[in-house]
Amino acid sequence: MTERLTRDDVLKVARLARLKLSEAEVEAFTEQLGQVLEYISLLGQLDTDEIEPLAHAADLVDVFREDEPRESLSREQALANAPSSDGAYFMVPPILPGT
Repeated sequence: MTERLTRDDVLKVARLARLKLSEAEVEAFTEQLGQVLEYISLLGQLDTDEIEPLAHAADLVDVFREDEPRESLSREQALANAPSSDGAYFMVPPILPGT
């Protein structure tokens, strides 16, 4: 990183985030955020041409079961715990005026 993070940069970010920072916080964040940006700058210098992009750092395995067809609930089972039904459909209160 060629230019250092300034106090004005921190104040601008704080203003955009609607944060009120004390003078001590401004000084601390200027130093801390500057160190973070310097580290990111170092990472940008790494040669990653031979590195395959990853969606996740760990090798994850799908933990879901196979999607296989099976019997679904009967109409009676589906409506059994409904607060209100007409035997064929769930009955719900109307939400549109005049219905």
